[in-house]
Amino acid sequence: MHEIIISGFGGQGVLTAGLLLIECGASRDRYVSWCPSYGSEMRGGTANCTVMISDEEIGSPYTTTPGILVAMNEPSVDRFQDAVKSDGIMILNASMIPADKQIAKGRNAYRAPATEIAGALGNPRGANIVMLGALIKASGMFTKEDFIRAIESYFTQKGYHNPLNVECFNEGFDAV
Repeated sequence: MHEIIISGFGGQGVLTAGLLLIECGASRDRYVSWCPSYGSEMRGGTANCTVMISDEEIGSPYTTTPGILVAMNEPSVDRFQDAVKSDGIMILNASMIPADKQIAKGRNAYRAPATEIAGALGNPRGANIVMLGALIKASGMFTKEDFIRAIESYFTQKGYHNPLNVECFNEGFDAV
């Protein structure tokens, strides 16, 4: 089972990133769960979601020890890194988390300058998708092709098809 926490400021696409993960998991016939936490923090405060992806039924949508943390900003690292399992994966937005940031021992940290990459591609709202590219490469939980199909399916259903989203994903995948 993949137990994932995605965290960042409201407006960084944290919740959408979680929905993209469950879109891909469901399309691969896996059990999925998505539990958002944003309340009054949306638009500037901290937002996060917990995502579970499993080959077996999921008993609880919550985790206290995720195997994966996707941190869009420094406060997210501060809040969740100690909870990440030893040998867990941390995907860090190097555009917003200093290179000298202390990372909990025993965690596998991968840095991708997601905000910079998305901006350079002309898709500044795509930093979350850059981070997902890095996550998919670092974790191997899905193939690159399966996740690209999930991106296209998700945004087409929402009426927001944007080819730059796939470019953001590819750049994030290559950044790791």
